Amino acid sequence: MNIYEYQAKEILRRFGIPVPRGRIASTTREIPAIARKLGGRCVVKAQIHAGGRNKAENVKLAKNPEKTESKAAAILGKALVTHQTGPQERVVKRVLVEEALHIDRELYLGMVLDRGAARVSVIASAEGGVEIEEVARKNPEKILKEVIDPAVGLLAFQCRRLAFALGLAQAQVGKLVAAMQGLYRAFDETDCSLAEINPLVVTKEGEVIALDAKMNFDGNALFRQPEIVALRDLDEEDPREVEAGRYGLSYISLEGNIGCMVNGAGLAMGTMDIIKFYGGEPANFLDVGGGADKEKVAHAFKILLSDQRVRGVLINIFGGIMRCDVIAQGVVEAAREMSVQVPLVVRLQGTNVELGRKILSESGLAVIPADTMAEAAEKIVEAVKRQ
Repeated sequence: MNIYEYQAKEILRRFGIPVPRGRIASTTREIPAIARKLGGRCVVKAQIHAGGRNKAENVKLAKNPEKTESKAAAILGKALVTHQTGPQERVVKRVLVEEALHIDRELYLGMVLDRGAARVSVIASAEGGVEIEEVARKNPEKILKEVIDPAVGLLAFQCRRLAFALGLAQAQVGKLVAAMQGLYRAFDETDCSLAEINPLVVTKEGEVIALDAKMNFDGNALFRQPEIVALRDLDEEDPREVEAGRYGLSYISLEGNIGCMVNGAGLAMGTMDIIKFYGGEPANFLDVGGGADKEKVAHAFKILLSDQRVRGVLINIFGGIMRCDVIAQGVVEAAREMSVQVPLVVRLQGTNVELGRKILSESGLAVIPADTMAEAAEKIVEAVKRQ
């Protein structure tokens, strides 16, 4: 789950990390009064659930309240596409108006799940204000890391070691230590999967301030984070993913044209891989789970076909707990209701497989059967290419 920058900054503020003074606005008429309260010279920042806004010219500096209003007018209502949104546009419905700071240095600071170390790690770099992935690719020696022992948390000596490696003056070391430990507490206590401050700035006055902030949260832990769930904005999420969540389906939209319905995350990833092996592109990851009934399967099928990019569907089910006849019934009901016009390849194996195949063969639907994953993938890729 993602949240907006201004929401992330409110969380950081709770954990003692300094952030710029600012206010959120959804109309231009609010802007001048906000700007005057902030001293007149302000920064206007588009608020969407994605980074790359500065590259898309949606972070603007205004020298007075009147300019602030015109800058905000150029952003509000704009359909924004960045490298992080993908091809899908995000309409800017609100802007963050913040005081402009006198910046001396820009740093990067982040907390991430380090799967190699099986720990949370703090990452820092003197190359703040740019994509950390680019820094890692071009100048990996500029990426600094400390692995955190969960038994004791992020220790002060680790923070000081990073601060000195970043070349901070003695007066800023203590402030950076406090910011790092505050970010770790925020990461840990709110069940983050990512907490990033980019840039973390050192001002000409010697203050250490989070100029930007991004936080993602572990969806599996949201049941114990009601305050975080309250920050969710469904308008910023893929409607198909939202709809899938209502029925307990694991769905992630991708950019291909072959819809996939599978039971089990490992089988789903294997199915996507084999589609690509035969020259196709998966349109989604969709795991119906092991205990789905025919209604759940029908909803999953409808979600697949609601994607206008889908030119064919591959259903790949291994029936263990999930019975093949249940899958078949759900597919038949949904296909009849939606009048499927795209090729449909079905591969069933496992519990009640013969009954499932019989239901499909007697349905009157133009189902293309397959016995193996390879055969199923090859058939759907060829069927889509022939269209």
